[in-house]
Amino acid sequence: MRVVFLGTSDFAVEVLKKLASAHEIAAVISQPDRAKDRRGNFVFTPVKSYALSQGLPVFQFEKIKFNVAEIAELRPDVMVTAAYGQILSREILDIPKYGVLNVHASLLPRYRGSSPIQSAILYGEKTTGVSIMQTVFEMDAGDVLAMREIEIGNMTAGELSQTLSVIGGELLLEVLDSVAKGNVIRHRQDEAMATFCKKFTKEDARIRWDMTAEDVNNTIRAFNPDPGAFTIFGGDKRMKIFAAERAEGSGESGKVLCADAKNGLVVACGSGALRIVKLQMPGKNIMTDTQFLNGNKIAAGDYFGY
Repeated sequence: MRVVFLGTSDFAVEVLKKLASAHEIAAVISQPDRAKDRRGNFVFTPVKSYALSQGLPVFQFEKIKFNVAEIAELRPDVMVTAAYGQILSREILDIPKYGVLNVHASLLPRYRGSSPIQSAILYGEKTTGVSIMQTVFEMDAGDVLAMREIEIGNMTAGELSQTLSVIGGELLLEVLDSVAKGNVIRHRQDEAMATFCKKFTKEDARIRWDMTAEDVNNTIRAFNPDPGAFTIFGGDKRMKIFAAERAEGSGESGKVLCADAKNGLVVACGSGALRIVKLQMPGKNIMTDTQFLNGNKIAAGDYFGY
């Protein structure tokens, strides 16, 4: 098939790789470059970087609803979206012969919206998955054409995203094959079961030590690698935490229970305790708790704030 692909993030890159291995990519559409490096230069989106490396034509529309004519000129049989980041108008949805398919990282109708991977981890789900959905003019509400479920285990958002993107790409190829043969099976979503997830901010990544140890660890995993769960240390220093594990002990929320090279850095939660395994101080590289303890003054009885 002749495909126009729309995606922006790392999740979308893996889907594009799978798609390009079996279909003609007429063009790739990504969000405008917005991130900047330390020198203030714009950084290409992950999808744009990959597409250019493969010699694929790339378009970046500030508001895609104003670019219907340009997209129509590409004459796609189908359009595929994966973590793209803009709503498509009815005019765009009507362009391809087979419509628009979306690779969504949840088991629809659960976790419709922009942060399904982070939300599934944050709220303690044991399983999640990928849905291939026919896009309609309502957020993530179209018929589901295929779905695959996996266990989350102890994966971080970054690890889960990588896993689901590969699965999503493989599942997409199966669906496109069924679409071409005319034997795809469509399942209408149960609106009564729909849940929605919001777009998270950096403030959502603030650790609340009065939560259970499991919930604190879920927060840490949900915001690894971006933007990084954080806590306040030493009065006003923001410490990012990228990995933790359950530990013995209990105490007041945020109280340091242990801070030594043998047992590491252990902090009390609302119930239970966690050992902070990997952390990062402002302007520093990510380090282990024992590396941190070698160069920073912290002792049992100190507190992390929130």
